[in-house]
Amino acid sequence: MKTAIINARIRPELKNDVEGILGKLGITTTQAITMFFEQVKINRGIPFELKIPNDETMQAMDDARVNRGMEATSIEELKSDLSK
Repeated sequence: MKTAIINARIRPELKNDVEGILGKLGITTTQAITMFFEQVKINRGIPFELKIPNDETMQAMDDARVNRGMEATSIEELKSDLSK
């Protein structure tokens, strides 16, 4: 059987974390990628749901990036607010 090579760039820490998990599952990175590709083929698309956030979520994400509407000014204050 012929094989094809895939080259992909990925953050080293993500690669290491995932390879550790896969190792505990007893599968190699190549086997995991092959399983993913098989699922893409079977599902005729990504085998999990991909969504574009709705307008409300997008606004909340934008607000959070610039601290708009955020009442807490420190992590301690945020923890206190969350425990109420």
